[in-house]
Amino acid sequence: MIELHPQIVTKDGEKQFVILPYDEFAAIQEALADIDDLNSLRAAKTEEHDAPTVPLEEVIDSLGLSG
Repeated sequence: MIELHPQIVTKDGEKQFVILPYDEFAAIQEALADIDDLNSLRAAKTEEHDAPTVPLEEVIDSLGLSG
């Protein structure tokens, strides 16, 4: 869990903005990017779950790479 040290800016008694140290902001951005990547991977796996597969040995042979 990312430890945050926010400063809350209020206007007329209402919370308006949050100020974070840059390192904390960057850590949040990285965590959100990781979550987005994970969601994309999960979607791709779901989409391709019935896709045909080819064994590695067959690919190697078809490319003429076997000894």
